[in-house]
Order: sequence, then C-alpha cells, then structure tokens
Amino acid sequence: MDPRVSLLKKFYRGFPKDRAKLETEEYGFAFLERLLTDGMSLEYGELTPAGLVHKYKLAGIPEGRMDELLLAHVEKACNVCLYFDLRANDTFCFNLDNNHQVNSSQIIPEMDLAVRELGGHLRGLGCEPLIVASGRGYHVWGRLEAAVTNERLHDFMLRCGAATLAALVRQGLDRRQIKFNFYPDPRNQHVVSLRLFGSRHVRNKTFSRILTPQGLLDETASWEFFADYLKNRTIARARFQAAHDSLLNRVS
Repeated sequence: MDPRVSLLKKFYRGFPKDRAKLETEEYGFAFLERLLTDGMSLEYGELTPAGLVHKYKLAGIPEGRMDELLLAHVEKACNVCLYFDLRANDTFCFNLDNNHQVNSSQIIPEMDLAVRELGGHLRGLGCEPLIVASGRGYHVWGRLEAAVTNERLHDFMLRCGAATLAALVRQGLDRRQIKFNFYPDPRNQHVVSLRLFGSRHVRNKTFSRILTPQGLLDETASWEFFADYLKNRTIARARFQAAHDSLLNRVS
C-alpha cells in the first residue's frame, strides 16, 4: 500500500469509510459503469457547466474500493471527500473561507490574521493544529486520541472562532470578509463532507500545502509534516477537555 494512503487511513480513522464524495474531471455512462462495481451505488451526481470537476456521492463502498479511491486521491486523479460520524468524532476542522466577492482565492489581510490568530489560540490551549491551504482559505484540523461528542467539538470550535473574530475587530479589520464553518456541525453533518489532505484545489489545481508558523511547505515537506503530526501531535483527550473547560470559563 502507498504509505500516503496508510497515513490518510490513520488520520481519518474515525470517518465512515462506506461512503464518500468524489470530485473528478471524468463523467459519462462509461465512467459510471467502471466506478459503480462491487456493490457501490450512486446517491447523486453533480455535473458542473464549467467543466472544472464533477461530484459524485457514493455509498456502499467496500474497504478495497476505498483503498483504490484513496490511491487515486494521492496520485491527483481525483479528490476524495469524507463525511463525519453522526455522533462523535476524533477529528474536527475549522473551514476558513475568503468572503471576498471579486477574487475569492486571494489571501486578504483578514484571512492572514485570522489563520495566524486561530493557530496561535489553539497552540495556547495545548491543541496543535494542522493547517492546510484550501484555495479560498484554510482548513484548520485537530486530531484527538479518542472521539468526543459532536456537540462538544462544535461548542469548542464556536468559542475559538469567536476569539479569532474578536482579534480581527481589535485590529480594525472587517470580520465579515471571513466566513467560518465548523465541522462536525450537528445541524448539517449528514450532508456536508470535507476534502482529505493531499487534494488539489478545483480551480487552480494546486496541492493542499501545509502552513506552519514559518510559512507554506512544498508538497514533499507537507507530507512529511503530516506524518509527523499524526505520530507526535495528536491531542490527548484530557488535554482537549481541559482546553474546552478553560474556554467555557473565558468566552461567554
């Protein structure tokens, strides 16, 4: 097995693996005939008029076929997106998007400050983040040693997000330029998926590089950092609980 596939399976161990959303440039009946084998089914397909990527929600995916999809993902033949568990998860993600209407892929000052503030805030709580460039902004992941209820994860992220936006206001920046989404979100977790690390941005085809306090890493260094994060920076359950408890006392 490709070692990158093994890393993805370990990092996203808590995600259901029998369903996924696939983003690919391929389409047509011949493609679906090749894709939908071994009991897999198509819940929906979305063809984009611009021809950037087409999206397919798949269900009933056997383990071997998921391994094939993950291999295609790391080889940049497609993007694989997974869904969070409906009750509890050992990963969480802040999705920071540029809300700018003219050039949404530009890293505006509000985004630059927001991702630095959020990363610093999480590190200050003892929760080391994995920050991944996502084209319109960043995905800021955390990985826990054990699953936590979705309600607690969501509350933790809401409070961290509020602290981040407050920092923008203190600096005189417009918080409305940044759009926060938090995953898992108990309100929509059954319909929203996220791209896995190693994906390519839909529009500019760039690799999802990792951002550190020293700057963006290249593709090779990003995979090395991802492996190190998985091995050495997973957040202990007690550490997360203490971090959340401290926010409950600090942020109303």
